[in-house]
Amino acid sequence: MNKAELIDAVSARFDLSKREITEVVEAFLDETKKAVVRGEKVAVSGFGVFEAQLRQARLGRNPRTGETVKIKATKLPKFRPGAEFKAVVSGAKKIVAKPAAKKAPVKKAAPAKKAAPVAKKAPAKKAPAKKAAARR
Repeated sequence: MNKAELIDAVSARFDLSKREITEVVEAFLDETKKAVVRGEKVAVSGFGVFEAQLRQARLGRNPRTGETVKIKATKLPKFRPGAEFKAVVSGAKKIVAKPAAKKAPVKKAAPAKKAAPVAKKAPAKKAPAKKAAARR
């Protein structure tokens, strides 16, 4: 599953537009990256932990020439899956799909109370219609 497929799946689950879901996914990824760059751990309960791992400077070998090469120290992102995530992947636990959050039903305004009935007048009698003179 790629990011676009994730957005489609989440937007189908909730009553939100793909644009709104895209903004949420992008915000989560951006904030996670920023926190890891600052050296903080990002722990998502039930999912896992994102953190930076420091790799020390070391000596390596060029496989083509066999020459010794210095490799600089670097930071790498690391992900450790949580216990619940591991259990789901191994099949020990099943994912229970939570129903999509429903929007609260819109309450209709209570019908306005009718004013006290006013005594109705008797309908006025219509005068008989006069026939128009025939034109020749």
